[in-house]
Amino acid sequence: MTLRIGVIGTGMIGEEHSRRITQTLSGAAIIAVSDVNHEQASAMVSRLNLDAKVYESGEQLIASDDVDAVLVTSWGQTHEEYVLAAIKAGKYVFCEKPLATTAEGCQRIMEAEITAGRRLVQVGFMRRYDQGYNLLKNSIDDESLGDALMIHAAHRNPTVPERYITPMAIHDTLIHELDTFRWLLDDEYASAQVIFSKKSRHAHSQVRDPQMVLLETTRGIRIDVEVFVNCQYGYDIQCTVVGEEGIAHLPEPQSLTVLKAGTRGNEILQDWKNRFNNAFDIELQGFIQDATDNTLKGPSSWDGYAAAVAGDACVKAQESGQIESIDMPTRPDFYR
Repeated sequence: MTLRIGVIGTGMIGEEHSRRITQTLSGAAIIAVSDVNHEQASAMVSRLNLDAKVYESGEQLIASDDVDAVLVTSWGQTHEEYVLAAIKAGKYVFCEKPLATTAEGCQRIMEAEITAGRRLVQVGFMRRYDQGYNLLKNSIDDESLGDALMIHAAHRNPTVPERYITPMAIHDTLIHELDTFRWLLDDEYASAQVIFSKKSRHAHSQVRDPQMVLLETTRGIRIDVEVFVNCQYGYDIQCTVVGEEGIAHLPEPQSLTVLKAGTRGNEILQDWKNRFNNAFDIELQGFIQDATDNTLKGPSSWDGYAAAVAGDACVKAQESGQIESIDMPTRPDFYR
């Protein structure tokens, strides 16, 4: 059986996912696409040589009897409406982060999914599929480091566009860490604080950059995350777990060491696509197989909601400068 997938949103991530499903993965085909920019959608179909129909709207794509499952890779503000429409249509949906831009939006998605009576949603938290992060998790789960005490992390981008504003450092950038640390530690957050440093001269007028996010979990584990989205030198993801009996570092991406003209150096990645390429492959192949088997196992609507609750608290902390409590509701039995 070939899973017939419709893609809503044909920007960078939509095209990347469509390319890998078509050229790298197995068990699925892109048979429908939609984008607010109709010409962009048509151009992607042509570039990837897809046998796909271009729909006027995401709603029309979701309603099509030809579509078995939906990939939502559109602008984040539209995610909630498309995911809700897919749930109503009884179709599996893979939604890139964020699941919704607010915790309330994620709550509505969970309620719709629970009413539907089965899991239909997977959220695109690809770091759970990265080999390096899985090595870190294994070191925590097998207690080889003793109990985890602290995490030091960084999320750095070379530059961001003018449309990127300060809250997006949480909802669009830190959102990955907010999910990853919950998964690594099997713990929830209790509080958040955001501290701004001296502003980088490379940061445009609409964003305060860099910043430090300080988190505490319910078990008292302390986490600090540097978010620096105009670091200039490259795309750099760092994570160190400090335990009672040892320290574990997230492995650096494999790169060639070159000795030349009296220097020794390594290439630094410039974007996220190459850094997590293998994780994206594993993540989407798993979704295809799970949707075909009618049993989703990847990050759930609850995971999207939990990250959003923490994210909302971090944005509040950006504005207040204070330590803000994070009151995480009890996980519904449906997602246990």
